[in-house]
Amino acid sequence: MLAVIALGGNAFTREGARVGSPEEQWERVRLAAGDVADMIEEGFDVIVTHGNGPQAGLLAERVGDYLSLDMIDAATEGWMGYLIVNALTNEFLRRGIRRSPVIVISRSIVNKNDPAFQNPTKYIGPIYDKETADKISRERGWVFRWDARGGYRRVVPSPEPMGVMELDLIRLLIREGYVPIAVGGGGIPIISNGEIQGIDAVIDKDLASQVLANAINADYLLILTDVDYVYINYKKPNQSRLVEVAVNELERHYNEGQFPPGSMGPKVLAAIRFIKNGGRAAYVGPLGRAKDIIRGRIGTKVTPRD
Repeated sequence: MLAVIALGGNAFTREGARVGSPEEQWERVRLAAGDVADMIEEGFDVIVTHGNGPQAGLLAERVGDYLSLDMIDAATEGWMGYLIVNALTNEFLRRGIRRSPVIVISRSIVNKNDPAFQNPTKYIGPIYDKETADKISRERGWVFRWDARGGYRRVVPSPEPMGVMELDLIRLLIREGYVPIAVGGGGIPIISNGEIQGIDAVIDKDLASQVLANAINADYLLILTDVDYVYINYKKPNQSRLVEVAVNELERHYNEGQFPPGSMGPKVLAAIRFIKNGGRAAYVGPLGRAKDIIRGRIGTKVTPRD
């Protein structure tokens, strides 16, 4: 059985989508390592992916005059991949798991005419109050939108991933028993005009994870984040959690606008697409609880049928 485990960038950060100290980052990534090791002990072959929204936002604030977003995507693949590969190595040694994790700096193919370039929706960076967001917007020309987590965050173009350049390498690593860490931050967005070129964007890691998962015929897609379930009517008096839901029902909720773009929307869309393209089940649940999610104790399970 093959599972893609997608780790949310916000699951590695403190409240407010701010990147913590090195010690805090190491502490959070240990939870992820435990999840991956649990899945391997349950009998799964595993590929790990991860988000980079808070981390890309931090780098854009500090070095945005020197690095384009595709360069920042590459940098966060190395930064977060390093954290994950060390944590996995230590966890595997502790448990006696004879697997080797490996970072694959991955490039995701996008269409240069994707309408996302005219409609930025991908959240990066920390949450600000309106006054601060307006000030930064005037100074730097950035676009901000309300984030359901409780404030304003920068949004950037997030084109649809169409494929993964390193797919053959990832397949080879799986066959040889490695644990690839791939399409970090959704992968580095590239276009092809006779030659490969990077483009200024941040791809959603859930959609990239789905494209990868279906391309390698994964059985399961497990999206670990900072929420316990997928909810409809989120934060309203009639809020209701989804425990197990058929893909057609979930798609109906999605089309009704239940899941905002830039946050839960891509997670739900990734789960829908994964199932409709042959996946056996998709899960959305909290970081640190992978085994409980698979066993139905917490989290939302998406299935092909009722």
